[in-house]
Amino acid sequence: MDVRTADDFVPVRLDPFGRDQHRENAGLRDAGPAVLVELPGGVVVWAVTHHDTLQELLADPRVGKDARLWTTFREGRLPEGWPLLNFVTVPGMVTADGADHRRLRGLVSQAFTPRRVAELAPAVQARAEELLDGVAALEGEFDLREHFAYPLPMWVIGRLLGLATEQQDALHELSDTLVSSSATPQAAIAAQRGLYALLGAVVAAKRAEPGDDLTTALIAAREEGDRLSEQELVGTLLLMLVAGHETTLNLITNAVRALLAHPAQLKLVLDGAVEWSAVVEETLRYDSPVGQFPLRYAAEDIRVGGVLIRRGEALLASYAAAGRDAAHYPDADVFDLTRQPARHLSLGHGPHFCLGSGLARLEAETALRSLFGRFPGLRAAEGAVPEPIASFVSNSVRTLRVRVD
Repeated sequence: MDVRTADDFVPVRLDPFGRDQHRENAGLRDAGPAVLVELPGGVVVWAVTHHDTLQELLADPRVGKDARLWTTFREGRLPEGWPLLNFVTVPGMVTADGADHRRLRGLVSQAFTPRRVAELAPAVQARAEELLDGVAALEGEFDLREHFAYPLPMWVIGRLLGLATEQQDALHELSDTLVSSSATPQAAIAAQRGLYALLGAVVAAKRAEPGDDLTTALIAAREEGDRLSEQELVGTLLLMLVAGHETTLNLITNAVRALLAHPAQLKLVLDGAVEWSAVVEETLRYDSPVGQFPLRYAAEDIRVGGVLIRRGEALLASYAAAGRDAAHYPDADVFDLTRQPARHLSLGHGPHFCLGSGLARLEAETALRSLFGRFPGLRAAEGAVPEPIASFVSNSVRTLRVRVD
């Protein structure tokens, strides 16, 4: 059988506005486990869309995260203001490999411990109840994303990092632009500069006046006398800010949307037949909060089926596509809380598995249990048609209008 390379394909242009990711992903899956796609700016990469193939490549030592492995980046061929550039260049764990990655992850793990996460549980519960008190006062229809799904994880990551309340909305707005594949070059550059400036100010303030927060702990973290550099520190905070609230915001929104669209499944969990943890795991599979995550790079030639991914070429981790791979999940397009086993790849796999997975699960389970415990009759607002987020990186909707009677 002949092996084809990128030269043998016409790339599929991904919709930068993410208007119908699941339909688009179905076409990509049908085309094969690795499909050549075109990103904004004419940048061509491989999208890895099949579950088993993605799982293998996420743990494959021949696939790296250091952008210096990517020929297009190394040769300076990315367009100025490319909207996904920060994913490629942010210093820290997310762009490091091998010993460097282990060093950075080890330093961050000293501060981001399971004990610190577990100690947050009562505060997360209390904050969820406070937000629901505010929702109850709205008396009727409201945007669940704006009034509940966003402020809860933003408050949690703000508390963890020691952010001032007035900094949180500004950071959220900038991070929204950062994860948008449809952002203009000017907006992308401005968002990156704004985030680095704000987070740099946070670091400076914590150096001057340490607190009981993750930023102070990261500043103090050591491994054999080693510390995070200033760039690594700000890059790590940026990663935690974006991953710590954008993805959890999407997860809570997507879970509520799926439950309201599947009342029989909602009844199962309200009746106690399944746990809220099952809702979180099935949502992560069925409607992953991250659609396409950029980027990884082939450190050497890798054969995937009848396709050869050549050294120096880049790959997208197509989490939302892999979650509905019918070759791995029976009835993949069905939202089924009794699905066994409930494993998925939406929190990653291999050495870059999400360090904050425990916190994300804690927040999402607390949010859903509290929301439906307070409002078991919650329903979608009549006539409301949710608009997708304008990105193929984020996978959710901009608003979720619901009604409480």
